[in-house]
Amino acid sequence: MASFTEQLANFFGTRDTDTSLRELFISELKGMYYAEKQIADALPNMAEAATTDVVRDGFQMHLAETENQIRRIEQIFQQLGIDADEKNCNAIDGLIDDGDLVIADTESGSLTRDAGLIIAGQKVEHHEIAAYGSLHSLARLLGYHDAAQLLSESLEEEKNTDRKLTEIAESFINERAKMESDNDDDTDRDGIRDRMRDTVRDGDYGQTTGTYPGGSSYSGVTGSGTEENADAVAWRNDQATQENRTWNTDNDTRSNSGNTTYRRDTDPLTGGPGGF
Repeated sequence: MASFTEQLANFFGTRDTDTSLRELFISELKGMYYAEKQIADALPNMAEAATTDVVRDGFQMHLAETENQIRRIEQIFQQLGIDADEKNCNAIDGLIDDGDLVIADTESGSLTRDAGLIIAGQKVEHHEIAAYGSLHSLARLLGYHDAAQLLSESLEEEKNTDRKLTEIAESFINERAKMESDNDDDTDRDGIRDRMRDTVRDGDYGQTTGTYPGGSSYSGVTGSGTEENADAVAWRNDQATQENRTWNTDNDTRSNSGNTTYRRDTDPLTGGPGGF
């Protein structure tokens, strides 16, 4: 059975189309270069606006991942023998504007804001998944195998980030955001917090513990911005080691240069050094 790449080649006909496809590939690559730079500019604002540590830290670490994706695109430009250049992408501009509106329209310090930021983040991720997937297919068709590998790495990172955002939202963010919205009367905030409190403590909302769908655990003071995956805390405290890790994205196992091996089902909520 013909591979997907071969089917594409048959669909487009002869290799005479390579020139126009190369132009299309370069044009889309320029658009992605622009998009990643805009995302890198927007992520610090999203992190600063987040309520919980798990969302804030995830955006901050995804920024480092995005900067690495920018370098990959620059490497592809170099492989093609052309200067790195940008092309405006109206889609990403609109998605980033949507994220700004979420911040403007939600209350600071609320779980509703985090729920909205996760939605905004996933909209961006879905755009990137579509763009990287298309670029990867064209790179394979055109015989740009090194470029295809680089694009595949970025594609898998975006898919993983999207999965982690879903996991965060469904673990406790959305549920507690609903509890906030059950009573819109600001005079009864204390009552809302009492209902949200799992164990009464001196914290803003109370201590919360639980397990994410992936199997990892979280704990912290809900609503005060201290919800943490215990594994994420341990990983983040090892800043020196994280810079030396090389993460494989073509399967479920991620290993560093030493003896530590991480699997996605036990990753920190932030997904290891690669982001969420």
